[in-house]
Amino acid sequence: MPLEVIYYPHPTLRFVSKPVRRVDADLRRIADEMLDLMYESKGVGLAANQVDLPIRMFVVNPTGEKGSGEEFVIINPEIQRPKGSETAEEGCLSLPGLQGDVIRPKSVRVSAFDIQGNPFEATLEGFLARIFMHENDHLDGTLFFDRMSKEAASELQPGLEELEIDFRSRQKTGSVPSDEELIRRLSDWTDRYC
Repeated sequence: MPLEVIYYPHPTLRFVSKPVRRVDADLRRIADEMLDLMYESKGVGLAANQVDLPIRMFVVNPTGEKGSGEEFVIINPEIQRPKGSETAEEGCLSLPGLQGDVIRPKSVRVSAFDIQGNPFEATLEGFLARIFMHENDHLDGTLFFDRMSKEAASELQPGLEELEIDFRSRQKTGSVPSDEELIRRLSDWTDRYC
């Protein structure tokens, strides 16, 4: 079944993803499919739990264009040594149409593995650092509006309610499984990779 971006309030978006223990051909195929989906959706990053996979992996290309810029497939990231702070507008493929200002560190140190299972270490700054932090937040079940001030986040409330109404109505019609069923399916993936 092809991967699809899931939308708020899908329960996997709040799931704390499990570390990947095995990199194989199937996981590489998933990473390639995530990159394609990210480009198709006009994004610059996509976390595995945004495609209903509860594993600690995300993909990034700061240009958002296939064949341009550098692609990253990041597995089991750890973000340390935050320095400085800056505010910038963020959006999210799982929260279409919603944006808000988020304060994040200007630079961070990232330790992870790439899709070949090789160690990845880098100090990132600016926009690229912001993308990595945003995607890493997804792996912890954190959404960008969780990092906004209460006043700023309250401005997003009508949009969040609209997404919730749409999601729940699709559950009522049966086109989306119940929250309980969605959560139950997560164990199949964690058993396979974690």
